[in-house]
Amino acid sequence: MLATLGAAVAAIAGWALGSKLLGRRKQESDMQQASASQTRSPRALQGVYPPGPEHWVGDGFYVKTVFWPQLDAQMLSPFLLLDHAAKRQFDPSPHRRGVGEHPHRGFETVTFAYRGEIEHRDSAGGGGRIGPGDVQWMTAASGVVHEEKHSQAFSERGGEFEMVQLWVNLPASKKMSAPRYQPLLDREFPRVALGPGEARVIAGTLGAETGPAKTHTPMTTFDVHFHESGTAEVELPDGWTTLVFPLEGDVGAGPERTAIPSRHFGVFDRNDDGPIQLHANAGTRALVLAGEPLDEPVFAYGPFVMNTREEVAQAFRDYQSGRMGHL
Repeated sequence: MLATLGAAVAAIAGWALGSKLLGRRKQESDMQQASASQTRSPRALQGVYPPGPEHWVGDGFYVKTVFWPQLDAQMLSPFLLLDHAAKRQFDPSPHRRGVGEHPHRGFETVTFAYRGEIEHRDSAGGGGRIGPGDVQWMTAASGVVHEEKHSQAFSERGGEFEMVQLWVNLPASKKMSAPRYQPLLDREFPRVALGPGEARVIAGTLGAETGPAKTHTPMTTFDVHFHESGTAEVELPDGWTTLVFPLEGDVGAGPERTAIPSRHFGVFDRNDDGPIQLHANAGTRALVLAGEPLDEPVFAYGPFVMNTREEVAQAFRDYQSGRMGHL
């Protein structure tokens, strides 16, 4: 009995000692990993690119096309195009400005509303109004016809207007899938503190938070507002395309703190595995796009983005014959 009790006590003591050792080793391992993360060099910046000239899209969006497929589709993949309608004052008007009926196939349009309101409707039945802080994510996929215009209320009262539209490519296997429309409201986006800034997570995962947007390609999309001057650091997956677009104010990025001027965009090196560092002054706002490259051919012409010329030609025939519907 005593021998059995002694053996049990020894076993418990051995288990407790082993647990302490394992716990200590895990703590030491976690500290080493954290230390390694802290000492890794920031991810290198591959390049900084200027936007194109300003131009009107319809009569409601005065934009700079920041990047576009013909610039370098493989470098940008899975992203295709980004238009920025910078802050602009519109007078009250009985006329709803915007873009009338037009088609899309093969990709997604993502509209970020920062100021003002727009209304959307499409031939697949999607539609709604978004205002400051909201996002609409339209998957054109097999084809839709849609329109985007200033809301009736905004048109009547006028005011400041600022929007971004992003085109996201679809993999070949999803290009002819069913269209989808996602209205995403500002209150749905989780917030993540990034040192002197705060990020709104729109799609994918940042830290412990996941954005509400459903995507066909793995990606993380967020915007960050610097409330103070300083450095924001984030970990993003290795091998992904990572783009930074300062909407307002300049951003320094990479180990050399290379300047990305407002309304230009920076591309990080996919082959580097360090954290992303963004240095900015208080008041700076930036959009960060990170996504897994598709590694597929891209043929973009007008409102269609497919893998081959023949597929784009078919898209034109389908639109002209009414197969994508009408409003």
